[in-house]
Amino acid sequence: MKDFILHNVRLLSGEKTAIVVSGGRIINIAPQLPANAAGCRMDGREAYVSSGWIDLHVHADAALEPYGDEIDAIGIAQGVATIVDAGSCGADRIGGLHAASQKALTNVLALLNVSHIGLTRTDELSQLAWLNEQLLREAAERYGKFIVGLKARVSSSVVKEQGIEPLRLARGFADRLDLPLMLHIGSGPPSITEILPYLRGNDVITHAFNGKANGLFNEQGRAIPELVAAMERGVLLDVGHGTASFSFKVAERARAAGIAPDTISTDIYRGNRLNGPVYSMAHTLDKFLLLGYSLEETIARVTSMPASWLKRPELGRMQKGDIANLTIFSVQEEEVSLTDSEGETRMGMQHIRPEGVVVNGKYIAI
Repeated sequence: MKDFILHNVRLLSGEKTAIVVSGGRIINIAPQLPANAAGCRMDGREAYVSSGWIDLHVHADAALEPYGDEIDAIGIAQGVATIVDAGSCGADRIGGLHAASQKALTNVLALLNVSHIGLTRTDELSQLAWLNEQLLREAAERYGKFIVGLKARVSSSVVKEQGIEPLRLARGFADRLDLPLMLHIGSGPPSITEILPYLRGNDVITHAFNGKANGLFNEQGRAIPELVAAMERGVLLDVGHGTASFSFKVAERARAAGIAPDTISTDIYRGNRLNGPVYSMAHTLDKFLLLGYSLEETIARVTSMPASWLKRPELGRMQKGDIANLTIFSVQEEEVSLTDSEGETRMGMQHIRPEGVVVNGKYIAI
């Protein structure tokens, strides 16, 4: 359905609005349903509407284990209009992901793994021969705008005995290809203090609020000096919740120190979608409401802020003339059990529930 009127919905400010979509584009946004508007009228029942949610860190190559899932199962089924596959594929498999994206309803973009084997095994940076710049360049050039950056997973289980060398190589690749780098951090070695100086402005640290010893915050909850310097250079912080990479306590201490995530992402794949602790984007957003972030602050981190990083501002706004990408959702005042990656469970009092999503002008009910 590419011609419809979404009415009786609310902006995050609470203001009622109606959105007229024709030919897949937003042609009018008004406080009330225009009297002469033509098209199928869809009653939003006073739900909220925002630009389409963006998940900056997912794993969407369905054939991979353990880090894979179906595109639409982690996209539109969760109210997410756009997903960014975070390095599931290197040069060897990126063509298959691109082909799958063309058949999906969800918008798909990708970060290209600096290892050409990608996540066909989970120590993909343990052999330097797998970091082949020529293959990386050919893939980036072939798939053009589908590729929005590079991904390097720099933790001990991935790099093994190679230490910091894969990151040193990845830094050079990113500079020469003029692409930002998303860096996965986790258990050392290499140490976080050794890693952070390699990051430049507009690079992204994912798993920024993990509870591991090799983290961005010291035992007193203060940002380590290397993180402060990185943020001053314009390095961004992404949640990347995942099975093992988000701690309530760390996120709480960070917020108390005035440090908030730039983007909220799930690091979702089949295992943590079905068995937790991630489950969905909405469930992840509930955790930030629990931590004291406002609805506006929370939703901005899955709309305008990731869209800005992607250099696709149209994905993070609602504006006349744009192709419609929207998420319709309600906020239920009810108890919800929320568990972080450390196994700590807290009770939230608000639950975000997706009601529908519009992707490239097509409305899909949830």
